[in-house]
Amino acid sequence: MDETNTPYDKRAHSRADAAPGPPRGRRVWSRRRIMLLAAGVLAVPLAGNTASVLTQTAEASGGQIVRLPGGDLHVVQDGAPGAPTVVLLHGLAGSTTWWDPVLPALRDRHVVRVDLLGHGHSAKPAGGYGVAEQARRVGSVLDRLGVRHVTVVGHSTGGAVATSLAEQRHDLVGGIALIDTGPRANAYIGDSLTARLITTPVIGQVLWRLRSDSTIRDALSTAFTRNVPIPDQVIADVRGMTYRSLTATSEATHAFLKQQPVPDRLAHLGLPTLVIFGSQDRRWQPSSAQDYRRVPHARIEILAGVGHTPMFEDPDTTGALLHGFTLTTAPR
Repeated sequence: MDETNTPYDKRAHSRADAAPGPPRGRRVWSRRRIMLLAAGVLAVPLAGNTASVLTQTAEASGGQIVRLPGGDLHVVQDGAPGAPTVVLLHGLAGSTTWWDPVLPALRDRHVVRVDLLGHGHSAKPAGGYGVAEQARRVGSVLDRLGVRHVTVVGHSTGGAVATSLAEQRHDLVGGIALIDTGPRANAYIGDSLTARLITTPVIGQVLWRLRSDSTIRDALSTAFTRNVPIPDQVIADVRGMTYRSLTATSEATHAFLKQQPVPDRLAHLGLPTLVIFGSQDRRWQPSSAQDYRRVPHARIEILAGVGHTPMFEDPDTTGALLHGFTLTTAPR
């Protein structure tokens, strides 16, 4: 969801998130609630909803565009080109901006941030949002950049993509770090009312067409537990998504987790694994982080008082954990 940069308002910026979380099965809604909301919203015509932007092309913004069949990806590189490479993958409705707070801790690494297909400044086509497809695209980007060994880090949905990349590219991935990535579909807690309605057919499309900054912030409200300032660019990046890219990514993540839990996928890969989880995550059951104990030698770090997005809520600790982990996964 993107738009203009508005004057900073602490209350308005107090909470946000990586976006409406994956719909874990349809919630049972009060018929009266749905009817009342629909009466006020459906009066707006659906004509020209999102079809006109389903094939948006990638835009460069402080990075570079990597041309790929089916949709180009926006990539930002930081740090020393000759240093060990760390790949950062954002969550649903996120973007490269989500990693800004931890960049100082990784300044001696070669950091590659990717806007996943449908997100940020990457292309937003009608299809291609499967988790395995997203992972293949990330692998293709790294091949184009000439990168041969990486530590891959994923936040929430980005963790699913990171896991799939590790499954596909044993030659490339030397370690994986997951930040508040739900291990299984039934560990999902839920979304705000607005976020749930956005994933409801017809009503969701209308709400998306009418989206405002305040609507976006409400939809993202469960992603943060601590009150932290959220940059306008985070809201802008969500606003810039298409309805199709949002819902298709959400559905793909749910399907990936339902097919096989993340810990089971990682257990046989033999990779160094770091799991960071907020003890007050409002999207995933914090206790579900213990599922990762099934991964041999996985290191699990629970951050006290932190919610779903440790990069913003506790960037110093999160950055230090990531940096320390990269020291153990760099090629020797």
